[in-house]
Amino acid sequence: MSDKKIRVLVAKPGLDGHDRGVKVVARALRDAGMEVIYTGLHQTPQQVAETALQEDVDVVGLSILSGAHMTLVPKIKELMQQNGQDDVLLLVGGIIPEEDTEELLAKGSADKIFTPGDPLEEITGYIFEQFKEKSGA
Repeated sequence: MSDKKIRVLVAKPGLDGHDRGVKVVARALRDAGMEVIYTGLHQTPQQVAETALQEDVDVVGLSILSGAHMTLVPKIKELMQQNGQDDVLLLVGGIIPEEDTEELLAKGSADKIFTPGDPLEEITGYIFEQFKEKSGA
């Protein structure tokens, strides 16, 4: 990943209409040197997975504040796997109870979950660390 920018799709699946946080995260990812594609509000799991495939992204970041994470995240992961995107990092941010976080991670539905208050540097640092490991650097 030497000269290639990390491509990140940032999506708001479901009916959640609050997008201030996701816009702050998208800006932090851009400021860190990543290429960010933001899908906007009210995306279906199918739209998220299809956009991730069309845009050939390295990371999908989902922002979910509606409480529908236990349905939306596994569905998006399943669709991405059907598209052959097993190597795409799936990150989730939002209001997610600890027990749900543990279950989503244990089932492999998400690679990492961030909650409100996590520093932006933690998110960007995690992504860079994952791609450093993949490239063997």
